[in-house]
Amino acid sequence: MTASDHARGLARIAAAAADSKQAEDLVALDVSGPLPLTDIFLLASGRNERNVLAIAAEVEDKLNEAGVKTLRREGRAEGRWVLLDFGDLVVHVFHEEDRMYYSLERLWKDCPVVPLELPQPAPADS
Repeated sequence: MTASDHARGLARIAAAAADSKQAEDLVALDVSGPLPLTDIFLLASGRNERNVLAIAAEVEDKLNEAGVKTLRREGRAEGRWVLLDFGDLVVHVFHEEDRMYYSLERLWKDCPVVPLELPQPAPADS
């Protein structure tokens, strides 16, 4: 089983939203094989608690604007690891240290990576 086109579209919207708030190390994993409840995990890192919360808020706002309902959210009070569940897509926004500690990429290493098409930054004028 592979992630649906719908889930891939949601991951692109979420990744672009996270990227717009300076999320780092964006990775999407197709977890549809081992997990029957969701298709894709999107992992992102923030530099500090404020950045983690800003990334999570932007992702939630952009997906809600696209007509996708947030089914569950966890971790906003602490700002270290925010989980946003949109059904076909689950977004994990980590503080850098927590991401290294929990190492979800290692836990789900057998799952294929979903390519993300992020906007390219404009070249700086010299």
